[in-house]
Amino acid sequence: MSDIVILGIFVADTAYRADRQPKMGETILGTSFALGPGGKGSNQSVAAAMAGGDVTFISRLGKDAFADIARATWAKAGVKSAITEDGESYTGAAYIFLENATGNNAIIVAAGAAGRISAQDVEANRSLIEGAKVFITQLEQPIPAARRALEIARAAGVRTILNPAPAAELDDAFLALCDIVTPNESETESLTGLPVTTIPEAETAARALLARGVGACLITLGERGALYVDRDRSFHVPVISAGKVLDTTGAGDAFNGGFAVALTEGRDLPDAVRFGCATAGISVTRAGTAPAMPARAEIDALLAAQG
Repeated sequence: MSDIVILGIFVADTAYRADRQPKMGETILGTSFALGPGGKGSNQSVAAAMAGGDVTFISRLGKDAFADIARATWAKAGVKSAITEDGESYTGAAYIFLENATGNNAIIVAAGAAGRISAQDVEANRSLIEGAKVFITQLEQPIPAARRALEIARAAGVRTILNPAPAAELDDAFLALCDIVTPNESETESLTGLPVTTIPEAETAARALLARGVGACLITLGERGALYVDRDRSFHVPVISAGKVLDTTGAGDAFNGGFAVALTEGRDLPDAVRFGCATAGISVTRAGTAPAMPARAEIDALLAAQG
């Protein structure tokens, strides 16, 4: 059993840096390439484990070299895993474009075996989910599997977090299973149809999600930090900077992993959001996703320096 249980996918990130993306039919020269571990669920699991959490990750892998990368990544970070091996498919991969000037990214994900995660896979791990303090999932694996996992967690009194990425159409019954949703600006806009270009607009959009049944909305706002809104209160936590931004690819995953750890430690919500912001603030100063996740001592030191 683990305090934090995460359902999601692993993919091998193939990251390309260049001044710009190529146009259709065009070939350009890049400035670097890297192969490393990725997938939102896997990244969040690594972030949480590195931040001091007790984490189990539920997923599905092929039987190939990319699966070996997954297992080595989890072993190094201290993530426990509950994996279904799928010899009929492949371990997923992602194309990641990184813009040299800003570190901003564009991503294509091919989930492979993890795209075949089913409600039956979730049922097989029911006891893990029911024994957690916090359960997290995203929308990279099939939605029926995410729904069943949220139903199991909710019935067991486990705190449920949905990171609704990539954005997808979700019915109100699905959203009502979520104690906290953690979208970024574009995902919030997709879910609500409302603009999120300012903090007041973000609060309006968050309240629209509350009206659809979520318990609370925690919107990550990039360089503007994060906004928390529930039926009783709202507060904004500014970004916590650890230096020059190099790569924003795993920032949301770092935030979710760190935030979950803080919740399991009993921190109040403002402190938990600050912990998540600090985790993300360090991660964006480094290249990659899982390899960029900071250790607990680094997070504590940054928060102490902020006062």
